[in-house]
Amino acid sequence: MAEKIVVLVDGSIYSKSVCEHAAWVAARTGAAITLAHVLDRRDGPDTVDYSGSLALGARSALLAELSDLDEKRAKLARERGRAILEDARAVVEEAGGSDVTTLLRHGDIVETMAELEKDASVIAIGKRGEAADFAKLHLGSNLERIARAATRPLFVASRAFRPINKVLIAYDGGASAMKAVDHVARNPLYAGLQITLLSVGVDSQELRKKLDDARAILRAGGLEAECDVRNGAADAVISGMIEEEGIDLLLMGAYGHSRIRTLIIGSTTTEMLRSCKVPVVLFR
Repeated sequence: MAEKIVVLVDGSIYSKSVCEHAAWVAARTGAAITLAHVLDRRDGPDTVDYSGSLALGARSALLAELSDLDEKRAKLARERGRAILEDARAVVEEAGGSDVTTLLRHGDIVETMAELEKDASVIAIGKRGEAADFAKLHLGSNLERIARAATRPLFVASRAFRPINKVLIAYDGGASAMKAVDHVARNPLYAGLQITLLSVGVDSQELRKKLDDARAILRAGGLEAECDVRNGAADAVISGMIEEEGIDLLLMGAYGHSRIRTLIIGSTTTEMLRSCKVPVVLFR
């Protein structure tokens, strides 16, 4: 099956960056790109009954007017969605993407993502959407829901694209971190990039052995990687290394090694998505 990237765009200021990152991935892997915009159910027909206890004639007139307004609103939402997709296509093509299709859907974004990811290799989305609260660094409910539900690698784009040369893999030996290492080892996307494996914890022979095993997997895929162990709070250590080493892309598991899964994504992952200024690729 040919590689395909599904890119969820919403017209926010992050949409340009998502498209540019997707074009970068496509250029290095030969993947096709599907740009998808999902119209919220609120953009569809209004089912609220506003007629109340009006007399028959007045109620009929009001319902007719509301129906007309409802139809116009839905039409405008569709037109806006098409415009968002055409703008996104232009950004992708300007950034070098060539095999691009667009898709306008109506419904729930997570349900749509679950359908589209069946034949996708990567899902790409902006860190924050149109409704996100920038003052509070709010991620937005859509990203959090998608991060919980996605079974494919989730590429969360930063606010602006910059060339990617240095990659950091946050590695704790857990299943999702192992998926990240395996993904890198098998994917031409990472060929020629500078890769570092980082474990957070007390330096020990056991921890070094886990890192060496992960590095061996990468080496088997033709990639070399540096290994580092640093002690401290995971989010602070990872953030510090990104700043100190000029890391361009972070890969990490959505859940920690010993974490019991709940309805929220792991605390370190959430903090990285909120504060990290580089794109993050998440693995479940």
